[in-house]
Amino acid sequence: MNESDTSLRDRLVDAGVELLAAEGPQALTLREIARRTGVSHGAPRRHFPTHLELLSAIARRGFADLAGRAHSALERETGGPRAQVAALARTYLEFALDRPGMYELMFRHDLLESGRLGLRDASLPLFSLLAGLIGAADPGVDARRVAGALWANLHGMAQLWRWRSLQLATGEADFAPLLDTVLAAHLGPEGGR
Repeated sequence: MNESDTSLRDRLVDAGVELLAAEGPQALTLREIARRTGVSHGAPRRHFPTHLELLSAIARRGFADLAGRAHSALERETGGPRAQVAALARTYLEFALDRPGMYELMFRHDLLESGRLGLRDASLPLFSLLAGLIGAADPGVDARRVAGALWANLHGMAQLWRWRSLQLATGEADFAPLLDTVLAAHLGPEGGR
């Protein structure tokens, strides 16, 4: 692939990321991305033979952003593994709330056929990082299972917070107290089980 091909590929993904942020996943069509990039509606097919491949490239950009945020949060966190799990969980929720369209697209592995299009390579390292921190925080647990349960809880919390359901039900204006409760449920109280 020459430099202009790489540039067009990146521009197509950039346009998809911008469209996703502005209008959500339902707006991500090859035709609209091509229009925003200033190329013919058939041009994206040279780089992305299927719509799913373009969506996957856009989602990989989101995973790279989330991974960058996660690693920055962990670098700033000076506490032990439990504090790092909390920092990772906060980062995940903030990402979900800051970039709802991208967040929704990223975790649609059913839609994006992640095994064939490489999304597992982008998403599983974050899950492994979470599981590793949980295992370090409590070596006696099945870290992958606890990580899966915590992730499911965080995902639900993000969705319900976005829909304003949790604020209504709990009267909370900030998700931090709820996050503390979620972490205690999965990791035990701070300071040990």
